[in-house]
Amino acid sequence: MPYLGSEETVKDLKRALSNPNVQSDPLRYRNTILRVIRVMSQGLDVSGLFSEMVKACATVDVVQKKLVYVFLCSYASLNPELSLLVINTLRKDCQDPNPMVRSLALRNMTNLRLPSLVEYVEQPLTAGLKDRAACVRRVAVLGWAKLHNLQPNSDIDAAVVNELYSLLRDPDPVVTVNCLRALEEILKEEGGVVINKPITHHLLNRLKECDVWGQCEVLRFIQRYRPQSDDELFDILSLLDPLLLSPHPPVMAATLSLFLRLCSDLPAVSLSALERVRGPLLAACGSSSREMRFTALCHIQLLLRSLPGLMGSHYKRFFCSYAEPAYIKQRKMQVLVELVNDDNVALVLDELKGYCTDVNTETAQAAISAIGRIGRSYSDKCLHILTGLLGLKQEHITSAVVQTMRDLVWVCPQCSEAVCQALEGCEEILQDSQGRQALLWLLGVYGERVSGAPYVLEVFIDGVRSEVSLGVKAELLTAATRLFLCRPAETQDMLGRLLHYCIEEETDMCVRDQALLYYRLLRCGIEETRKVLHGRRSDPSLGVLIGRPAEPVSQWAQSFNTLEPLRQDAAEAGSASGESPKHVTSDLMPKIDLPDSLDPRHAEQTLSGPDSATLCSESSAELPATGDLAPLSLSLSPALSPEELAPLSLSLSPALSPEELAPLSLSLSPALSPEELAPLSLSLSPALSPEEFECLWLLQQVGQGARGVDHVCVEKFVPCPAPPCGSPQSLQVALQLVNIQTLAFTPPHVVPWKVYLYTRTMHTASSKPPHDTLILGELLYTGEAGKENAREREQKHVDDRDLEENEEEEGLGEEAKANGSKEGNEESEEGVKVTLKQQPRDDEALMGFLSVLTTVLLTMCSESV
Repeated sequence: MPYLGSEETVKDLKRALSNPNVQSDPLRYRNTILRVIRVMSQGLDVSGLFSEMVKACATVDVVQKKLVYVFLCSYASLNPELSLLVINTLRKDCQDPNPMVRSLALRNMTNLRLPSLVEYVEQPLTAGLKDRAACVRRVAVLGWAKLHNLQPNSDIDAAVVNELYSLLRDPDPVVTVNCLRALEEILKEEGGVVINKPITHHLLNRLKECDVWGQCEVLRFIQRYRPQSDDELFDILSLLDPLLLSPHPPVMAATLSLFLRLCSDLPAVSLSALERVRGPLLAACGSSSREMRFTALCHIQLLLRSLPGLMGSHYKRFFCSYAEPAYIKQRKMQVLVELVNDDNVALVLDELKGYCTDVNTETAQAAISAIGRIGRSYSDKCLHILTGLLGLKQEHITSAVVQTMRDLVWVCPQCSEAVCQALEGCEEILQDSQGRQALLWLLGVYGERVSGAPYVLEVFIDGVRSEVSLGVKAELLTAATRLFLCRPAETQDMLGRLLHYCIEEETDMCVRDQALLYYRLLRCGIEETRKVLHGRRSDPSLGVLIGRPAEPVSQWAQSFNTLEPLRQDAAEAGSASGESPKHVTSDLMPKIDLPDSLDPRHAEQTLSGPDSATLCSESSAELPATGDLAPLSLSLSPALSPEELAPLSLSLSPALSPEELAPLSLSLSPALSPEELAPLSLSLSPALSPEEFECLWLLQQVGQGARGVDHVCVEKFVPCPAPPCGSPQSLQVALQLVNIQTLAFTPPHVVPWKVYLYTRTMHTASSKPPHDTLILGELLYTGEAGKENAREREQKHVDDRDLEENEEEEGLGEEAKANGSKEGNEESEEGVKVTLKQQPRDDEALMGFLSVLTTVLLTMCSESV
């Protein structure tokens, strides 16, 4: 026999199918067809055998028919004309005395999925709905759904819909369930199948006749019905009550979901139903299927939010076995943490301690994290275990323990003394960035209690040039500055070396800007630095795990029996890989004065004369001289919710096309359709109050030509050779350091490069009381193509000027010459175009903001070069 993947194989099969001797022998003919199917399943293109296989379907052998139909359904779309030859055979088989043949013909007639065959399929499907065999009716019902998917825009035949509704009372339960599925698909645009009182009662009475998946489907559809009286409600609940104890977990989950939906106004009934499903859920946790066990554990976590003691006496059922996969072990440990009480805490901690040395690194770290969460309520016992684990001197265990201790002192400050004593020598074992960040945070916050803290930091500072983790560098800066405030004599020299390296040699903008921030803070004085860095050391408001109030069932009832509980895994077990707690300052400063280096007078040095600016204002007043500007400060704006951000971002530019909007990075919002959301790259964005959002909307109206509003619109070019080429996050951080917030930005290296930003300015002038304004801005860089276009326009203006000189001799072109020269200078300008809108008008504040923005852009451009 020739090689399986060669063309000779197809030729050999074609000769065999066309051989009269083979066709006369039914067994040899069937085996040849079987070889064709085997070759097709192995990836070889056998579409050249389509005509021979069409002839082979005319047989009384049911096995041969099935094999041929598999081939025809696979290649029908490639041979639509030849597929018409099969229709006569299929229609003939639809009238065969054997119901298996009739159902097989109907199924494959709809599986051909050719729009040209629809007219030939409708009549057999209509007849199949009234067939005396249940297997034929099952296929015919689903065939109408397939037919509707094939032509979704076609009109729905009311007679077919009525026939499907009448088949809901079919004696075969599978036909009933198939009718529900078909009607749901056909009537999708009209809201799906209608479930009224007679249909609900009929389905409930027939529920026991359905199989497992049929019961789940029926219970899912019944959730749409709302009982009309309390008596009807309790009658339905009485019918459903036995299913709560079903041995099949899917049926139990679907029944409980329906219970919770119907009893949303009866919390006592809901809690009683939750208690009844305790046994089936525990049985599902011991299922042989790993997927079933994992799903049961996820849903048990939901139930414990409302009934914390539901599984308290069965906590040993959640002990991990050796052969279980890591993801199930981690879920079980999360459940164990919720079940801890005074009676079982010793046994649970002893069990978790054994998991800390598991061969799987993730399992060991999850166990250490679980011990840390229990430590919120039993800190002494847990600290003893964690301290003992440090003695093992294993890298991944030490890293997880240090991170857990960091999280523990954040919620339990009384543990800080024991934690500080246990940190000695940990720096020699830690290698991963997360563990080192946790150690640095502890040394920075509690450095006065650790005798060797300066020496540990000195080791990190000496190796900062070889450090690859930006998070470790940032945490090292904060820790060194904090430790300097409490132990200046030991830390001053190393802090100076660290700041010098980060400011002069560091290439990452975020680390460099953080070092500059601390340097400027220290220049302001120790007390000012202490106010910023010495905030709260802990957050006891997070509370303990034991004795938490139970949540109402309504908060999670909608997500029960869905995929949502399976996704909620990072929040519970993520403390072992989390970041350092963010420090909170004791005095919030809503407005921060800018340093002297960001003086508005700098605008004269960075901007290229008056011809590079275009003023579009309702007022004819000119911008004042920069030397007369009063001190200016930029203030952070309050937060903007995703719902408010979406319409704001979409209205930033009235001329913004969908193609220009696609690369913009916007916050996730329900206001965006999936088609609009797909090309967007997501990012964090700030927030606005409703009043400021309304003000921004007013600015947009100004940009569209509204009259009578006190506003100003300014366009300037910043002479940058290129836009900031770093990451968008670096630009965002750089702007936030001077309290300028970014609304949206394009990804790096995208042309045209755009950034939308805003801020509020506080301006104090001697001649008027202090006031603030709102500024909305756009940064635009068109790239090399824009430069070439600018050169072409400049050359065109030169030619126009030559023409105008000739016109001037005739006395016609003096004014046109001046205007053309001005426009040519504007259009030939290269750099980042800055467009600003301000309301209410404040020219001094606008020029000051423009100076600050220009300084940031020039700084980032010089860094990128």
